[in-house]
Amino acid sequence: MAQPVTDRGAAAFEQVFHALLQNVERVIQGKTEEVKLALACLFAEGHLLIEDVPGVGKTSLAKAIARSLGGTWHRIQFTPDLLPSDVVGVSVWNRATTEFEFRPGGVFAHVVLADEINRASPKTQSALLEAMEERQVTVDGRTYPLARPFMVIATQNPIELEGTYPLPEAQLDRFLMRIRMGYPRREAEIAILESHTSHAAVERLETVADAEDVAVASDAVSAVHVAPALRGYVVDVAEATRHHRDLVLGVSPRGALALQRAARAWAASAGRDYVLPDDLKALAPVVLEHRLLLAPEAQLRGISPGDVLQNVLASVPVPGATGARG
Repeated sequence: MAQPVTDRGAAAFEQVFHALLQNVERVIQGKTEEVKLALACLFAEGHLLIEDVPGVGKTSLAKAIARSLGGTWHRIQFTPDLLPSDVVGVSVWNRATTEFEFRPGGVFAHVVLADEINRASPKTQSALLEAMEERQVTVDGRTYPLARPFMVIATQNPIELEGTYPLPEAQLDRFLMRIRMGYPRREAEIAILESHTSHAAVERLETVADAEDVAVASDAVSAVHVAPALRGYVVDVAEATRHHRDLVLGVSPRGALALQRAARAWAASAGRDYVLPDDLKALAPVVLEHRLLLAPEAQLRGISPGDVLQNVLASVPVPGATGARG
């Protein structure tokens, strides 16, 4: 069991982070960067959207994180007939007690896998996304808080789009990060075949941190220093996207806050108590790209949101290293 995170700061945070990283990588092989991003999202108290084809480890990643922190996890398979009550819960009349009894839905867990979220109706999607934002559920006028830590890992298949309900921009904005798992490298895939990594391997994972430890570590993230010059840089990047000719929707203030929060967790995972410009530039694609909406003319020219973001990052001046600690 990892030691509880206390006021010892970034060094203790780094211990817990890397204990989780090494444990998850026993199942998710050859994807160190993606696992680190998922854990940074967890400690930043954000939610993760994984857009990729089936069979690349999305479900295993969610289960491995939940098993590693000793928390609960639920998988919700999103289908067109899924109801909001299946997600958040429902009040049922109990004849024995002659009163309504609340039965929690799938969202009541530390880690929730929302599989193929774009296959459910917009009404059901909204029920989950409201819980993500408010971290509570209201049913029949009563409010039920969600567990802490609370992380939704939602998946989308970018290939089969028939019969799907794409998430609108306002709902995409609720996700702290969007990543792609991708196929493993050849060496990693051979190692997977040799070790017969499977569902059973996830079940054998040991707990290396308590859910309470992760919650305390998440509180420590807010103490990571962000220099005024770097805050100005984040605002300048957001402002540049709002006036870019190839975009009709740029980064919102929530997006700017998300980048700062993710950068703090990323810096803490490296054992630092301050954010560097490189942290912001490294995380900008996974934190900001899905918040951008292309103009029709840009789409016709074959430009992607990632192309626009790279153009913005190249054009906005980056503060010096001294500004990162100032």
